[in-house]
Amino acid sequence: MSSSDASGPGAGPFQPVAAQYTKIQRQYQQLLDRVTPIVLSQGWYIVCYAYAIYLLNLLLAFLQPKFDPSLQDDLMADEIEEGGEDVGASLPSQRDDEFRPFVRRLPEWQFWLSATRATFVALLCSFSQVFDVPVYWPILVVYFFVLFALTMRRQIQHMIKYKYIPFDLGRKTRYGNHK
Repeated sequence: MSSSDASGPGAGPFQPVAAQYTKIQRQYQQLLDRVTPIVLSQGWYIVCYAYAIYLLNLLLAFLQPKFDPSLQDDLMADEIEEGGEDVGASLPSQRDDEFRPFVRRLPEWQFWLSATRATFVALLCSFSQVFDVPVYWPILVVYFFVLFALTMRRQIQHMIKYKYIPFDLGRKTRYGNHK
């Protein structure tokens, strides 16, 4: 019995699909085999640092409102100093004020798209020896964590001061007489 016999164990209507799947699996493994030495070579710290800083910048833009209340307060203060009228706060400050949904400065789709592009650029940069600058990497790691902590502390203080939460937390409100 030969291996090309139609009654073999791999024969059937799904044989072309299985062959294509095996081919794609082999190509994926070849890609991993080419990329693994780059990942394990311990270099490109500047590329990783720049990538992390860019992702931090994207995260901050994602967490901030599109219309920043602190900027509106500054503009209002400037207008009052120039002799203009006090028109009141732009964000609702009491329960009786109109509800305004949280609109992000960077929408979620743009956040993920930019993060994906940055990932591909960082991977492409790691293929070039030009970006493998020798640097003492623990300093970069410590500096990034300090920068992250200070930046997030400032952002959280801004959220508390202007009473906005960019996430949907807490109990869901039910309308009607449901028990």
